[in-house]
Amino acid sequence: MQQLYVAPLRAFLAERPAAWRLGAVLAGSWVIAASSWVTAPMYPVPMTLQTFAILLVAGLAGARLGAAIVVTWLAQAALGLPFLADGAGGLDHFSGPTAGYLAGFVVAVVVCGWLTEMPRLRGWAAMMGVFLLGHALILACGWARLSLMIGVAPAWDSGVAPFLLGSVLKSLLAAAVIQLAAPRMRSLSR
Repeated sequence: MQQLYVAPLRAFLAERPAAWRLGAVLAGSWVIAASSWVTAPMYPVPMTLQTFAILLVAGLAGARLGAAIVVTWLAQAALGLPFLADGAGGLDHFSGPTAGYLAGFVVAVVVCGWLTEMPRLRGWAAMMGVFLLGHALILACGWARLSLMIGVAPAWDSGVAPFLLGSVLKSLLAAAVIQLAAPRMRSLSR
């Protein structure tokens, strides 16, 4: 069985009190919230830096801690905090056009977090592939939900196609940031 690589943030928090982990979950959720405020207006789904932040969380925190961060972010948004695109919040976003993407964020952070904890997938090219898979999962979940609302072809045209180039660029950027940040984070945990 393949031994898992401990994600850098998990390694950093391993010997610290539980309050540090809680703080990391809250801080991570706020980083995702901040990424939500960077938007390019599009309809029916805006383009944001959310997927970039989700992938960073996956690569730095791993599957379990990453899932805790994303679920905490979504819970705060559901409670009405302005943590979604354009400072939106509230339960309506969990049943509207963006609902599938929000669900896809949880799926992607778990899958990508789990995959990036495998030592053979920690290199540049492998991590880029993992993050492209993460974007594919997010877009697939979003497309599925949006298709139920507006039809398959219009959902592709407005909810997937415009995001493809950005997905590649954000995957590349996330892999680069993690490759640069992970060794520094590991040195702090020693």
